Formats: sequence, C-alpha cells, structure tokens
Amino acid sequence: MAESLKYFRQLSNFEYVSQDPDDQGIFDSYTPVKNLFRRVKLREDIFTNLTYFTNYKVIGDDRPDQLAYKLYDDESLDWIILISNNILNVRDEWPLTQAAFDTFLLEKYDTYDNIHAVKYYRSIEVSDSLGNLVFPGGITVDQNYSVTYQDLGKGTEQTVTNITEAVTNYQYEQEREDKKRNIYILKPSYIPIILDDVKSLMQYKKGSSQFLTRTLLRADDPNYYVD
Repeated sequence: MAESLKYFRQLSNFEYVSQDPDDQGIFDSYTPVKNLFRRVKLREDIFTNLTYFTNYKVIGDDRPDQLAYKLYDDESLDWIILISNNILNVRDEWPLTQAAFDTFLLEKYDTYDNIHAVKYYRSIEVSDSLGNLVFPGGITVDQNYSVTYQDLGKGTEQTVTNITEAVTNYQYEQEREDKKRNIYILKPSYIPIILDDVKSLMQYKKGSSQFLTRTLLRADDPNYYVD
C-alpha cells in the first residue's frame, strides 16, 4: 500500500492551550497533538465473528510489524493485528523474544537454579479400564496425590498413584508465553472495511464550540474528549 497506514496517522487531532514557556502571553497560541483518548477498535459484529479471522501461531521472534508485512505486505498495518486480538500492551501481551524471555527469567527468579526449581505439581489424566475419564489432567495437586475410584470394567475399587508431574518455573513461564503465540489474523479482504470504519470513527461531529474540522478540535482542557 502506497499510503502510510500507521496507527497514529489514523488518529484525529486536537489543539489545546500551549504550555510552552516561549508562547506565554501570546494570544490564541495552541499546540496541535494527536487525540490519544480516541482508541481504534474493531466493530463488535466483526470482532465477535470468527469467520472474519484465521488462527495463527506466532513463530520465533516475529514482531507485529514483521507479521503485518508477511501477511498484509504492509508493516504499518501492525495495529490491525493488535486490535484484532485486543492487545493494548505489546510488552506484556505479545510473545517475548528469546533474548527478552531469558532476561525476564533471570530478573524474576535471580538464579538458574530458581528458574528450574519446581513451581507446582499437576495431575496426569486418569481413565478406567473402559476408557472413561476418572480424573482430568492439568489440575494443580499435591506431589503425592492419588485417586481411588470404582472401576466398572473390572468391578473392583482401584487406587492409582504416581499421577502427578512437576512443573518448573521455566515450564510455567514458557507455557504462558506459548499461549500468547496463538492469535487471530483478520483476513486481508476485510481490511478496507476496517480502514473505512476507522476513518469514520476518527471524525468529529459538528455542533461543539471546539469543532474546527472533522479531524481537528480546539480545546482548553488537554483531557478534553468528544464522543
């Protein structure tokens, strides 16, 4: 796409009274800024309809802009990937690079011994002789947890032990990161709809004393926001 579609270019503007000391005493001195109080988001009928999206797994150290280039041939559409997954804080909600992940582990756990120490134990799935589920896997339990049940196939009471596995701090953090890798990608054919929606959303409406143009307000209060 020839025209830049970076997120901040989509935001409307407003002017507020300049706080620059050099402008003090100058009548009608205003500073233009982007209206960050207006957040771009997908329409509810699109956001909740899975037919508009495809499942995708983030591989390696791919960043949102790299992914946008790979999938949309335009790195400036990274914001569409983020809003499609309701990601507000990329640092916390996007998968860390391997280097960043290693740094995070050492900062949180201090030593490699702590990183690989056991955080908790979880259950391994237990089924009876007929294949019926007796106890699900993935439940946090004590290390020596056991299950006693009536096996209808054998007609006897059974007790099973050794049904737990240790989860280290490393595994715990790695699994949390892996969950972040499963995202939704808006199908390219729907991007024009989103861009039209954003253009409409970012326009101001006439009727306010602060209205200058459909993309510019003038407000004395820097926190001013118009619905």
